[in-house]
Amino acid sequence: MIDPKVLDDIANKLSDAIPQSVKNTGDEFAKQAKQILQNQLAKLDLVTREEFDAQTKVLQRTRSMLEELEQKLSELEKKS
Repeated sequence: MIDPKVLDDIANKLSDAIPQSVKNTGDEFAKQAKQILQNQLAKLDLVTREEFDAQTKVLQRTRSMLEELEQKLSELEKKS
């Protein structure tokens, strides 16, 4: 899931963009904006950075194994 600090930062930026005359309700707006962002992001099919990095490593290992197998197959075809 998305880092809560990022959501807080976005909510704070939205709150800072509100005109001073409306700032009295800024805290409530920030809470609601954060809640809306969390709800919308929860609906997305996202992965964490750790999951992404783990899958990248798996893909790199798989690619390396595939290259080795292609090389072995090529050598076997030459012998035939």
